[in-house]
Amino acid sequence: MDWRALALGVAFVAMWSSAFTSAHVVVTYAPPFLALSTRFLVSGLIALAIGRALGQRLPRDRAQWIAVGVFGLCQNALYLGLNFLALQSLDASVAVIIASLLPLAVAALALIARGERLSALAAAGLAAGVAGVLVIMTARLQAGADPLAVALCVGGLLALSVATLLVTGASADGNLWTIVGLQMLVGSLLLFPVAALFETWRVAWTLPLALAFGYTVLAPGLAATMIWFVLVRRIGATRAATFHFLNPFFGIATAAIVLGETLTLRDLAGVAIIMAGILAVQLGRRPPPAPMPD
Repeated sequence: MDWRALALGVAFVAMWSSAFTSAHVVVTYAPPFLALSTRFLVSGLIALAIGRALGQRLPRDRAQWIAVGVFGLCQNALYLGLNFLALQSLDASVAVIIASLLPLAVAALALIARGERLSALAAAGLAAGVAGVLVIMTARLQAGADPLAVALCVGGLLALSVATLLVTGASADGNLWTIVGLQMLVGSLLLFPVAALFETWRVAWTLPLALAFGYTVLAPGLAATMIWFVLVRRIGATRAATFHFLNPFFGIATAAIVLGETLTLRDLAGVAIIMAGILAVQLGRRPPPAPMPD
């Protein structure tokens, strides 16, 4: 077993899934779009500074600029923007469960848009993922969860799924820090006008806000992103993606420990079903057919 890859994968999942808990703290004290646009500005400038120190240059080909624009819009402005907005009235554990469905959503969209074939195991995984969501969400909605906030999280998930499909195969060509920084600055530029037009900038300057904001910038924002790319280069995208099936568990555990959110046996059962579904989809993906010889 590659113990270094295992450690990287667990570290990535722990930081990535904890982002919803830290975001929940941030939006308790600051307007969501103002906080997020500021986070992207700080993270983006740090990433660009690191890239410049390493001698990295701006993108030179069209594919990289498309990746910067698509991810800046879909991943940063839409996906995270809608989640930050939803977290004002939604438990972090619910938001992270919805977000962790990304591998299932990408597989489903690939099936619809590209006609990609799924193995029986992958199809069963998709069905299990849907079943797990229904188990959790029916109980949560009956308990009074905000349907609009849930819909915002689902919209963010779809935006990130589309972005993932559109930029598959775009290469960073050794200038990864610069690419990541530019994507974050795009998100900041898109969200700042929204914050200026629609939010009242009242910030409660507290220690929890400072700690949560700093953690969000450095851990999920920068460290997790770089760990992910190192992991993909080490073991490949398909094997690395299997770590995503741990996101629901780590996400709800972090929310329960830090925020004291209540979890039920039905929540845990639904998370277990979703985790199994994500793992089945990842393990059951069929490789693309080999090209026919001339």
